[in-house]
Amino acid sequence: MCGITGWVNFKKNLEEEEKQIKQMTNTLEHRGPDDKQIWLDRHVAFGHTRLAVIDPAFGKQPMSKECRRSQFTIVYNGELYNTEQLRLELKSLGHHFTTNSDTEVLLTSFIEWKEKCLEKLNGIFAFAIWDKNKERLFMARDRLGVKPLFYAIKQEGLIFGSELKALLSNRYIDSHIDLEGLKEIFALSPSRTPGHGVFSDISELRPAHAMVFDKDNFKIWRYWQVKSSVHKDSKKVTALKVHDLLKDAVQRQLVSDVPICTFLSGGIDSSALTAFASKKLTRKEGYNPLNTYSISYEENERYFSSNNFQPTGDKQWIDVVSNQFGTTHHQNVISIETLVNYLKEAVYVRDLPGMADIDSSLLWFCKQIKKNATVAQSGECADEIFGGYPWFYREELMNRPYFPWMDSINLRERLLREPWKSKLQLEDYVRFRYQESIQETPYLEGEKSVNKQRREISYLNMIWFMTTLLDRKDRMSMGASLEVRVPFADHNLVEYVWNIPAYMKWHNQQEKWILRKALEDVLPDAILNRKKNPYPKTYHPKYSQAVATWVQTEILDDPNAPLLEFIQKDTLEDLVKSKGTSIKTPFFGQLMSGPQLLAHLGQVNTWLKKYDVKIKY
Repeated sequence: MCGITGWVNFKKNLEEEEKQIKQMTNTLEHRGPDDKQIWLDRHVAFGHTRLAVIDPAFGKQPMSKECRRSQFTIVYNGELYNTEQLRLELKSLGHHFTTNSDTEVLLTSFIEWKEKCLEKLNGIFAFAIWDKNKERLFMARDRLGVKPLFYAIKQEGLIFGSELKALLSNRYIDSHIDLEGLKEIFALSPSRTPGHGVFSDISELRPAHAMVFDKDNFKIWRYWQVKSSVHKDSKKVTALKVHDLLKDAVQRQLVSDVPICTFLSGGIDSSALTAFASKKLTRKEGYNPLNTYSISYEENERYFSSNNFQPTGDKQWIDVVSNQFGTTHHQNVISIETLVNYLKEAVYVRDLPGMADIDSSLLWFCKQIKKNATVAQSGECADEIFGGYPWFYREELMNRPYFPWMDSINLRERLLREPWKSKLQLEDYVRFRYQESIQETPYLEGEKSVNKQRREISYLNMIWFMTTLLDRKDRMSMGASLEVRVPFADHNLVEYVWNIPAYMKWHNQQEKWILRKALEDVLPDAILNRKKNPYPKTYHPKYSQAVATWVQTEILDDPNAPLLEFIQKDTLEDLVKSKGTSIKTPFFGQLMSGPQLLAHLGQVNTWLKKYDVKIKY
């Protein structure tokens, strides 16, 4: 994986902007510590930082190729999992290759098929290609949004980057936010409206979208969407197809010239990846056992509290899987002090306030994995596509007139001071964004109302909740210079599962039933029958005390704390006194309850201060 950035300006000689493009590129060093390069032409400047995974010796970027009376230059962040198939097809069409990298295959695919190359790609990607003859920039992002890509269009041209910090380091872009940006932070965070960059001048290229920018044209279009159709396969056939699609995705995504491992929680998702990966890799001559990694928290067994969202701890289940498949397992235990200390760093890595300790623990965890591996597989996206969350089958959650994972609009409004409460109108904004997204749903004609509603929930999960988790996984892993792949986001699997009916996903009082059925010959019964558990969190009272102390010291005791402009001080004081325990239900998702709300507010304050955020309205 890598970091990419660039600038196109038809009124300026960008060959004179070497210092500026280097500065933008330097902000992405954590995404690619193995190499750093820039490339300049009259109207375009590219920067690239490289995490070498495939063809470390020859896959350097920016990469240029002469063909058909023009020069094409690419910066690319991602991984193609059908590289060799594409290479063979392109060779048959007369193309020649000088490297073994997927970068050259992607660039050549664009040269041959132009925008239609996107239909052929199996992988995760964000890339930009400059066509020197046409003086045209083409950019695209993968179908599910695993890899990020932000951009800004101003009089100074188009500026883009893998992360917000790359754009913010350009002298023409300010860290201003307008009222809509504030609504994103206070109404929706840690999620974000698809395509929204929060900062006033910045947008995000949405998943499954492409863009063209030249002297006369700026165009964005969607090149992929799930398609609704009647599912005609029986349960047995469906299970077999899910099994084969998942196995293919996992094994395709094992391609690497550097060490690879899997995250392992003992849940069905990570266990399936571990099983398929272990079976494939152990067939290689001289290959050592697969390394697997898990995270836990200081004294978690002592303080763990079973609940509907998290009924059991992970350790006993991890042991079952590790023993079954002969993996070398590494359990990483994070201290509460480290967990809290990483809350600030997680903001800098994300460039936005995020998921509190869910972020900080993942950032630390990825740094531990990076000591021994460069590439990992993780089970994100399974719950979103197979209906693993309670809002897929609990009617009171499905029937909310806004996002079912966010039961906190009233709480968020109570926290705001006047006149911000009146200016921001948080509930109206949330409902507007909810309805806007619902209207995009690709319905099946004639579908009954309850199935139509489930399709809406599935679509919302795919373009909102799933992208929030993918956002988190990309920033925290790349903050540790670790590449994390997500086989459940394979578009072939997603396209098939999209039309599997709800009665196959929720069956016999089990969520993700069809996935369990598909893995009957792969996983032990104990794992197949285990109730879904989310990413683990701490229950230690030291954490609640620590974040309360952090908020007290850095916000309540500081009259210049920027958050106090927006939040009612007395309401925040009450929250600190209770150490967050006055909040009884998660304010976001399944894990972010009272202590996480306190930590999130601490992250908002850190972000406002660190990024010198100015309000523009």
